[in-house]
Amino acid sequence: MTARPLPVSARGRLARWALAFALAAGSFAWVAIPAVLIRPFVPQTPFGVALSYEMRRQAPLVTALAIVLLLALLLPLARRSRAWPRLAAALLVVVAGASAWFARQNHFEWMFNPLSRPAYAPAALVDFVDGRDMVVTVEIAGDAVAWPVLQMAYHHLLNDTVGGVAVVTTY
Repeated sequence: MTARPLPVSARGRLARWALAFALAAGSFAWVAIPAVLIRPFVPQTPFGVALSYEMRRQAPLVTALAIVLLLALLLPLARRSRAWPRLAAALLVVVAGASAWFARQNHFEWMFNPLSRPAYAPAALVDFVDGRDMVVTVEIAGDAVAWPVLQMAYHHLLNDTVGGVAVVTTY
């Protein structure tokens, strides 16, 4: 027994559903790829960083277009459907909507958050910095400080006063 081909209208609906799924998945991927490529303490390539920043820059426009196209595809399908296709359509819209929202957030700030209670200690009392660890040092007016690169690499910015002078250090 051979399978009968789908009617043209059913093939059109199936193609619309496939395109809708691709739009929602693509919108999610467009936002997720930069978040995965740029993470603290993970080696990064110049290409990965460049790709991440370019995708991040274009994400608001790409995700907005994806949600508009998704709605244009799904509204006619959902109107003529039973409950489960409407639920599937709503789920795809939620994924695309969440991607559009996330594209407008600065998730790098979430990953590289500041220390909540920074504290300073004399070098002799510090047990989390080994003698081989790299540090960023500053000396102003006889006042010398050192900040561990391992912590600077995660937080990136440090505000401090050295020798009575306000400084911002970055790594």
